[in-house]
Amino acid sequence: MEKGSWIWMDGKFVAWEDAQVHVLTHTLHYGLGVFEGIRCYRMTAGGSAIFRLKEHNRRLVESAHVLGIKIPFSREQIDEACVETVRRNGLAESYLRPLVFLGDGEMGLSATTNPVRVAIATWPWGKYLGDESVRSGIRMKTSSFWRFHSNTLMPRAKSVGNYLNSILASREVRISGYDEALLLDTEGFVAEGSGENVFVVRDGVVRTPEPHSALSGITAATVTELLRERGINVVAGRVTRDDLYVADEVFLTGTAAEVIPVREFDDRQIGLGQPGPLTREIQASYAKAIHGELPEHQDWLTPIPA
Repeated sequence: MEKGSWIWMDGKFVAWEDAQVHVLTHTLHYGLGVFEGIRCYRMTAGGSAIFRLKEHNRRLVESAHVLGIKIPFSREQIDEACVETVRRNGLAESYLRPLVFLGDGEMGLSATTNPVRVAIATWPWGKYLGDESVRSGIRMKTSSFWRFHSNTLMPRAKSVGNYLNSILASREVRISGYDEALLLDTEGFVAEGSGENVFVVRDGVVRTPEPHSALSGITAATVTELLRERGINVVAGRVTRDDLYVADEVFLTGTAAEVIPVREFDDRQIGLGQPGPLTREIQASYAKAIHGELPEHQDWLTPIPA
């Protein structure tokens, strides 16, 4: 991990090495906290901009609200802090991690007086699953760990504790030599990857699992809009494992992963065993969007001042 220089913590900047917390920080023990993953890109026309900053921080605030956490900063203040964090670190392209967590004080599940703290870090980070995954696609396998039910944990919240589910699934399949895990919901239908939303293409129709057990992805919403602008409708509904087996194309979306083709799933070749034409098309469209090459979507970009 390539370190940045400055981290925004609770309204002020501290050196990267000084951004520390007490070992009895509540969230460290119990997982009650929320976070976001956001990317800043170099623009083709010059300068840099954060992609869909407002949508990400809206989800951050909503995730906290779902968990009953009151953030001591407004969305606008967090937006501004993200921009300034990138500017201070002098990074043309970077990944941002806003984190809302409960500090030290009370211990126990019923603690209510711990301070709500907010940190924003940024650092250079390449493709989540590697550059080769974008070019050639990945091997994916169904995990034995299910995506949790909405009455067990709340999947709409991008919360710290929720990701234990994803970690277990990801580690399980990677040990067996696969690149990524697919999680099913508690009824046996496709939910999501360990950190990505799933899209299935067959006979020109694009389907994606309905979001009752999957995180509502911002990259997924972006891709859905780009597809619909090309006259391709995206149908949200129940998707089965064997829907992926017989698909023409399968791809994943996520801020860290961007758009990733799936060439093999559960030891079955998907389509021709290589990224399909629609996947390639949406990869190209997404690349234009994040680098400021789509005039109709300049509102997705928050420029970084010089």
